[in-house]
Amino acid sequence: MTTTKTADVDGTLAQVYALKANGADIVRITCNDADAAQGLAEIVPRSPVPIIADIHFNHRMALAALEAGVQALRLNPGNIRDPRKIKEVASACKAQGIPIRIGVNGGSLDKDLLEKHGSATPEAMVESALQELRYFDDVDFHDVKISVKHSHVPTMVDAYRLLSETVDHPLHLGVTEAGPLPGGLIKGVAGIGTLLLEGIGDTIRFSLTADPVEEAKTGRALLEYLGLRERAGLDLIACPSCGRAEVDVIEVASAAQARLEEEKLPIQVAVMGCVVNGPGEAREADIGIAAGREKGHLFIRGQVVRVVPEAEMVEALVDEARKLVDEGVEARLAAAEANAEEIAAAEREQLIELRGDANRAEERRAKVAEIAEG
Repeated sequence: MTTTKTADVDGTLAQVYALKANGADIVRITCNDADAAQGLAEIVPRSPVPIIADIHFNHRMALAALEAGVQALRLNPGNIRDPRKIKEVASACKAQGIPIRIGVNGGSLDKDLLEKHGSATPEAMVESALQELRYFDDVDFHDVKISVKHSHVPTMVDAYRLLSETVDHPLHLGVTEAGPLPGGLIKGVAGIGTLLLEGIGDTIRFSLTADPVEEAKTGRALLEYLGLRERAGLDLIACPSCGRAEVDVIEVASAAQARLEEEKLPIQVAVMGCVVNGPGEAREADIGIAAGREKGHLFIRGQVVRVVPEAEMVEALVDEARKLVDEGVEARLAAAEANAEEIAAAEREQLIELRGDANRAEERRAKVAEIAEG
């Protein structure tokens, strides 16, 4: 959602374009007064994504937003409480083929429902949504999406679970008023991620007290990590480091991430602290690098393809990543240095001799075999 004044057309459009560039597919813009509604009339035809008008209290702003050409409305049942006005908006949307999101919010629930349930419980929020749906049914309007957001993650999750069992409409997920980073990010991931993994939810929004671009980036990344969107950007994985690490993993990972994000390469990259287990543990990554005795072992899908000086690790990783995206995995494996795998194997053996095998693999295997064989 934009944070600019909607009447500031150029400023709002700049933010919309920034959100689009960072993964947003839909953008919500407030329509809280006549100046905002007039701003929407200029913003909507120039926007690269569909615009949802956020409406509170004044139903005439919803009607004005429709005239401005928005692609959808968001209505808060706790704010527009006059059934006649709600039905008027729904009828207008039906006539124009414009959908509405019923945006129930735990912090602005109707006072009658609060008195009935004692607080903004999952049951209270779902009842609020159902009440709004009945108003829509009265005018035969059914093009609806629903959200039941709460700032308390367990309550939010329970509300959406109950809602998904109660209605057959699309659901919009979010933890409202999640706050600034990092806490807001953690809350959003906990609530939204939990529900998405359960198959609940059709659209999402991270409500962060931060630049809205961070919301877009976070939302896109979550969908990619859950396998719900094709990867469009970098996914960097790295070992947490340990006493066997041959380099400062945190420093190398940070440097690699900064450089690779500039390249905007849609691949998974691994940065591993030692060559003993690194390439094997990260064999599913598209590309990675593992440190060993002042060298960097560059690998693709677990196969070491180049060995470079430690000081050149990051640059070599970036260079090979570019080639991997341009040429493909098979071509880069075919271009591997002839003795790279042998050098890596020798380094692994030397490090195990110097530092020992932290996993004590052979010893453990022998004991397991002894027990298994009786």
